Amino acid sequence: MGWAASAQAQQVEPPAVVRTLPTAIDEPIATPTPPPPDAQLPAVEPIIEDDEFEKAIPPISAEDDAELDRPLESIADFEKRQAAEAAKSAATSGEATVEAQPPKVDGVPVPALADGDAVEAIGDAPISDSELAAPLPPLENFNVEPVVFAEAEDDKDNVSIAYSVQVTGLDAADDSTDVDLADLFGDLSALYDGDGKADNAAMVRARLSADGELMQRILASEGYYDAVVDTRIDRGEREEGQDRQERQRRPITAVIDVKPGKRYTLADIIIDAAPTVPPGLIADNFPLAVGEPIVAQRIQGAEAAIALKLPEEGYPFAKVGQRDILLDGATGDGVYTLPVDIGKRSRFGGIETTGDLAFDAEHVAILARFKRGDLYDSRKVDDLRQALVATGLFATVAAEPQATGESAGDGTEYVTMLVTQQAGPPRTIAASAGYGTGQGLRIEGSWTHRNFLPPEGALIFRGVAGTQEQGVGATLRRSNAGRRDRTFELVTEVSRSNYDAFNAITGRVGARVSYDSTPIWQKKFTYAYGAELIATREDDYDFVAGDRSYDFYTILGLTGQVGMDRTDSLLDPTKGFRVTALIQPEGSLAGRFSPYARARLDVSGYYPVTDSIVLAGRVRVGSILGAARERLAPSRRFYAGGGGSVRGFGYQELGPKDPNNDPIGGRSVNEAAFEARYRFGNFGVVGFVDAGQVYRGSTPDFSNLRFGAGIGARYYTNFGPMRFDIATPIARKPGEARVSVYVSIGQAF
Repeated sequence: MGWAASAQAQQVEPPAVVRTLPTAIDEPIATPTPPPPDAQLPAVEPIIEDDEFEKAIPPISAEDDAELDRPLESIADFEKRQAAEAAKSAATSGEATVEAQPPKVDGVPVPALADGDAVEAIGDAPISDSELAAPLPPLENFNVEPVVFAEAEDDKDNVSIAYSVQVTGLDAADDSTDVDLADLFGDLSALYDGDGKADNAAMVRARLSADGELMQRILASEGYYDAVVDTRIDRGEREEGQDRQERQRRPITAVIDVKPGKRYTLADIIIDAAPTVPPGLIADNFPLAVGEPIVAQRIQGAEAAIALKLPEEGYPFAKVGQRDILLDGATGDGVYTLPVDIGKRSRFGGIETTGDLAFDAEHVAILARFKRGDLYDSRKVDDLRQALVATGLFATVAAEPQATGESAGDGTEYVTMLVTQQAGPPRTIAASAGYGTGQGLRIEGSWTHRNFLPPEGALIFRGVAGTQEQGVGATLRRSNAGRRDRTFELVTEVSRSNYDAFNAITGRVGARVSYDSTPIWQKKFTYAYGAELIATREDDYDFVAGDRSYDFYTILGLTGQVGMDRTDSLLDPTKGFRVTALIQPEGSLAGRFSPYARARLDVSGYYPVTDSIVLAGRVRVGSILGAARERLAPSRRFYAGGGGSVRGFGYQELGPKDPNNDPIGGRSVNEAAFEARYRFGNFGVVGFVDAGQVYRGSTPDFSNLRFGAGIGARYYTNFGPMRFDIATPIARKPGEARVSVYVSIGQAF
């Protein structure tokens, strides 16, 4: 690139210049690049000839030349030499002393003072004031009192002036861009930010000057590099009889006149880079095109796209250089050149870790979703970094590729992933709360040591305090056990329940292995399996005796669950569907052994009507096979009603009831729900209709369905929506509440 010029009809066109595109509208516009060193400069006539100049210089003798080369003496040596010469001169003249002569002014002697001296030496004046001789007080004891004026200040001198803002000539440029330039200027303008008021005219001028530069940067960011922005202040008409203050308070107008000029466009795009694999990797992912305006935001976005795409396709060390744009003022064309250093194409090699370790490199490899030999992909590195953060074991953690120089074949090299750890506090105290009609208030707290048995062996103690449930428990959980997101846990807990359906004191121990989705990695298929042993004392209504009585149950059960997820979000889905199937073979010992199996199927779906409206629905079907209802512990039966079931009814309120109108549970259940969700910003409104019923038999017959309807509010956070629902039963029966309220975290389904 160079400076270009052309001449035609005795007129020289302005040269093309290289300009640096402003990266943001608040940065100054770069000045033109100076001409290259090899540019031809015009000849200049000399002012004086060399021969004439040499003759005008006086000659220098050999002695003078030696004197010039002699080094300078120091000041101390100079003063000694001067004193010695003065003493020598006095001795030579035979004078012992030199009488001081009286000073003269314009040749006339100054008359002597009273003591006969013409010159009086002035020393320090004696201090007669004791306050002046006293030491200064310490700064912390120094008291400063405000000055009190004899007369009050005139408030009229501090009255602010009013002004208005007028921008002219911007419409043509505004109509040609995708950005509302007038609105953008208004958001950033110092004049508009002042709300039309200033302390004085100087402040208005300062704001106007700043806004003139702002307008210049805004236009340049949209390709108007030759824009001319003029500013001025117009005052209102002066009226006769006005004093000085009244004239100063006349309304003024800050005027910004804009002449956009031509808009520069891309005439050529040159990417200076080595060949890539595949060959069109850069060109296919560079969104700029010849002929489009030179817009700063578009240029920056295109460069960012390249800087992001290359590391995703095997180039971890790619670097995008500094752009050059050659602008031709005559044609309005711009030639864009971008140097790109693609670096070496690479593949994943080993993993190393350093720093204050929470766990070793072997466990880091379990979290990684890549293996040795895979083509480098920065998205997988980001995923590893997020998985490390999600363990909750680090204060800081980083994962960066390191070149090894080891060949991996096909022109690639291995890179080592270096994970730098800084272990954080492993202990956490947490609490949560919720409320539901029929279930009452429920508060849960926990203490967790997340790395009690490294790596990621957590010890958790939890407690529940509620109006209808209390309990304590301990869990030993190994996260990422041999595989990412696979969890193994051992649980022991004791709880007390006091519901309308039953009262129970229960002890439970269990073991479970699960492979679950997480917000970082939402999986299409999940599973869980385990076993548990339950000992519980529960009351149930005895229809023969006509009263409630307690019985003791020992239950041994297995659990198997599979899930399929095709939604777009784990916490707040807007499209897709989910299916979960659960089966629990169990055996209950209460007098005699009763084997049975609990089975349940849940299906939910989500459909986005618009960007802000989502329709959601769910269906649940459950059945218990192999045992009569009376042989089942009340806590192992099916119930319906409540915030996670059929809203509008109390917790476990639906289904068969005893003569006291208390629920007794059943062997089958069906539920359905429909929601219309509307979101605006971080808030949302939900309208819903729920339906469901519990049956005595093992087959749900979908008869006698009960319906509830209501409305809810949502507040969306980074960990999921907070939910507040209020609902009422349709065709309410005696004993049922008119309104039920539910508060919790997360969508209903």
